[in-house]
Amino acid sequence: MKGLRKYLSPFAPDQSGAAAVLCEFHGLIIILDAGGCAGNICGFDEPRWFESRSAIFSAGLRDMDAILGRDDRLVEKIGKACEKLSADFIAVIGTPVPAVIGTDYRALSRMIEKETGIPALTIDTDGTKLYDDGEKKTWKELFKKFAVEKDVEPGRIGIIGATPLEFGGIYEEDFLKKYFAEKGFSKVVCYGMGDGLDAVREAAAAEKNIVVSPAGIAAAKYLQQKFGTPYELFCPPEIIPEWKEKKEQIEPKMQKEQVAGLLNVEELSEKKILIVHQQVLANTLREEFISANINVASWFMMNKGQKKEQDILFKEEDDWITYIKENEYDIIIADPLLKKAVPFYKGEWYDLPHFAISGKKRQSV
Repeated sequence: MKGLRKYLSPFAPDQSGAAAVLCEFHGLIIILDAGGCAGNICGFDEPRWFESRSAIFSAGLRDMDAILGRDDRLVEKIGKACEKLSADFIAVIGTPVPAVIGTDYRALSRMIEKETGIPALTIDTDGTKLYDDGEKKTWKELFKKFAVEKDVEPGRIGIIGATPLEFGGIYEEDFLKKYFAEKGFSKVVCYGMGDGLDAVREAAAAEKNIVVSPAGIAAAKYLQQKFGTPYELFCPPEIIPEWKEKKEQIEPKMQKEQVAGLLNVEELSEKKILIVHQQVLANTLREEFISANINVASWFMMNKGQKKEQDILFKEEDDWITYIKENEYDIIIADPLLKKAVPFYKGEWYDLPHFAISGKKRQSV
């Protein structure tokens, strides 16, 4: 049944993805709601909220504000908040209420900038889509608003698409910067996860962008079109703690026989493996294995250029249950919450946390 969840919790929605992108950019973030959506973001979908603080506010829309479309009241509230808080920009993130009443986001952005003199972003999320859709819109709008022409700096790369919703509970915050620095890049910028708005303004200086999740592809394409910056889809498998040890547990026989030169073509498909996560990370892990019989699946956006014929996009809980019943996998690598929906599965299961699915931080996989 469409929308029915008996085992799985609701996944992080698009407004949470938008807020996750903007959390570390020192902006005044306004969730255009009556209070519930902002509470969800700060209470469940943003793990950094418990360790640090970001200026995230609810617009506090009342019934008549929504019915009459009183944008002037909202702008007045934002102006008063700016008198008390320092912010480099103002962002208004949409929810179901403004979607229903047809809020004019462009007009709202102009009104805010006129009132406050501060750059304003508006993200037209509507609360009906998943977190990656909100991230996608926000990454692109952020670079469109602030990135300016710069001379290319050799050895500089930008990392686009990293948020706790993508990787929360898997890796330490500085991992990506350290990883690429060790690969010989002199300047590694991880947008929104350690590097702020100044880095976004200087995005054109990167000689290449590394996109670590599908949500960052639209922004990378924009930067390529605008400034000629090439990009690559890649997420290092070492982002997962003790990955080499886990990999050897999954394919021990194949690893040893490959080293000994004894592996033949028929043995490549010895194990049937399913990897469930966001597409870029899942594809990277697939390429790590010798086995040719590996499928990638996701509940979130999948780029057609990176999707193989046998890969699958899940929409409903029933889709997941039926698929696992009908396909006998030896190994599943996925968030442990998904295991609750398939208690009949008898194969091996390796935990690969996805914060947007389970909302829980784990330190091991």
